[in-house]
Amino acid sequence: MRASGVLLPVSSLSSKYGIGCFSKEAYQFVDFLKKNGQSYWQILPLGQTSYGDSPYQSFSTFAGNPYFISLEELIRKGLLKKKDCDAADFGKDPADVDYGKMYRVRYRLLKKAFQLFYDIKDTEFVKFLAFQEREADWLCDYALFMALKDYFKGKSWVEWPDDIRLRQPEALKKYEEQLKEQILFYEYLQFEFFSQWEQLKSYANEQGVKIIGDIPIYVALDSADAWAQPELFQFDEDCKPTAVAGCPPDGFSATGQLWGNPLYNWEYHKHTQYAWWIRRVGACYQMYDVIRIDHFRGFDEYYSIPAKDQTAEFGKWEKGPGIGLFDALNKALGDLDVIVEDLGYITDSVRELVRAVGFPNMKVLEFAFDARDSSGPRDYLPYNYDKNCVVYTGTHDNETLRGWLDSIPKADYGMIERYLGRRVEDKEEMVAEVIRLAQASSANLCIIPMQDYLVLDNKARINEPSTLGKNWRWRLLPNQLTPQAGLLMKKLTKTYGRMPVQTARVKENEKPAEEDTEKPAKQSVSDEASNQMEQGSGKEIQKSVSDEAVNQTEQSSGKETQKTASDEAVNQTKQSGEKAADETAKSDEKSAAKTILEDLEKVAAEAVEKDFGRAAEVVGKDFGRAAAAAGKAISRAAGAALEKVSDKVADKAAEFAAGKSAGKDGRKDSEKKAERK
Repeated sequence: MRASGVLLPVSSLSSKYGIGCFSKEAYQFVDFLKKNGQSYWQILPLGQTSYGDSPYQSFSTFAGNPYFISLEELIRKGLLKKKDCDAADFGKDPADVDYGKMYRVRYRLLKKAFQLFYDIKDTEFVKFLAFQEREADWLCDYALFMALKDYFKGKSWVEWPDDIRLRQPEALKKYEEQLKEQILFYEYLQFEFFSQWEQLKSYANEQGVKIIGDIPIYVALDSADAWAQPELFQFDEDCKPTAVAGCPPDGFSATGQLWGNPLYNWEYHKHTQYAWWIRRVGACYQMYDVIRIDHFRGFDEYYSIPAKDQTAEFGKWEKGPGIGLFDALNKALGDLDVIVEDLGYITDSVRELVRAVGFPNMKVLEFAFDARDSSGPRDYLPYNYDKNCVVYTGTHDNETLRGWLDSIPKADYGMIERYLGRRVEDKEEMVAEVIRLAQASSANLCIIPMQDYLVLDNKARINEPSTLGKNWRWRLLPNQLTPQAGLLMKKLTKTYGRMPVQTARVKENEKPAEEDTEKPAKQSVSDEASNQMEQGSGKEIQKSVSDEAVNQTEQSSGKETQKTASDEAVNQTKQSGEKAADETAKSDEKSAAKTILEDLEKVAAEAVEKDFGRAAEVVGKDFGRAAAAAGKAISRAAGAALEKVSDKVADKAAEFAAGKSAGKDGRKDSEKKAERK
């Protein structure tokens, strides 16, 4: 089924205290997505970030980022004071995350909340104890690891004393006792993180929005995973890596990308029937509805760089686990809802693995028109897509669409114009046209970064690979998600058949949502009916024609005459309405709406062309014709009312059908009465 969504990291949400988190702004963003017809919210990994602040370099593959804990929620629970949060210095730029200040201030406030939580020991503490027991497989090692990092002043575990670096039992027991309060603190942070995240995810799902999570293929070297389970990785006898991950040189980087992540010991994983991977992916499905696996090509072949090297120039390709891993995952977890990140240097064997697993892969439009990428047109131009893929304008690693258009050569810009079949000099307009290409494509799912809908330049770029210090910092400004910002999103989603079915009509008794100053109430008809209305006569034209018809009728016949005729027509409408409603309810909703709107357009056009004065004169002479005119006026007025009510389309279809029927029956009845009189 066709659908669309938005890519926005949680950290990039607007919020009061320095970084996007699970605060009210996250719930407002879900509302924004629902209001504008989006079915998915894609986020970046939620893991606790380490040095460099990258969500792809986390201290644990299972733990969540404490920065995302909402301080407002802790205030609401009475664990923090608002004045303390307001007084904290999180930085002065609301469009930027200052990670240095975040580290110094956020943990101090979270520690206050923990101390009060631990002292009170209310019903939440019972839930905390249950959480400890349920997540013990990873939580104990993670909390001890973080407490040890604090104790050793932030040093990587590979630099710790040998007894604890190598996890000797006596050392583990010693530090567990010595650091027990700090261990509890980190366990509490995970309890609070997952409690708040589960609430937010549940809310999103209730609104019809699914969460697409992101799994980095690799874990960080400085992580609880690597320290606690060295057998999972290519380590020597001293628990130090023999090779690390990265990417070879390409058109974007002359020396390649040296990520530094430890590589997996795939023979060990195969021997254990991929138990750790099953546990990892299973945990992800507890957090997300869909998972995007980063660097999927590493499961076919991975790039191995000697651990001592300073660049990625001299690595080599090694064979990965292939289809065996995914057979094990499917057997243990059932059918997987996965998006394959297969970007970059792709071989035929990678393509074969993607076909074998059957997961949708990614298409990026910025790659389609980039002369540096020789595979661009073949892999990324929309006419080469099949349905089983996800199309993006760009990802978190790309320039924003507006920034990209500013930076590409004229020849590449000309490629886009030739593909569109016309010149587009205004770059803001070109942003909309490239988004249109994505939405119009055959891809089942279309994901657009929020910055592109807002037409933001590279100041809003999330990440520039192989650089440090300026990434993962961009945030939405307060009130930036205005109704106008969603107009393009909703229009293109609707135009290209990606609107979710459940938003086709507003639920009964639901308060209409504000669209903008010119549209005070949300339309309550089906999306198909709305499309037909937009393509036909405009809303204001329909209203003015209906009002004009009613005014002309009132001016022509006397007030008493009009009242009598109108009452007759209304009575006939009520009598014939039940029969018409039964028939209409059985018909297809879209067909009914389309037929009604076509009738409205026809009537509106005829009313404009008619001489209302002559119609009024005829009405004045003949009671029967007055009734007919009144019946038509009522029908037109009902047409205008169609835009302002929240009932079902089928019910509205019945009203219009009844209105037309009443016009005919009312005319016959009135003619008979006139003859008798």
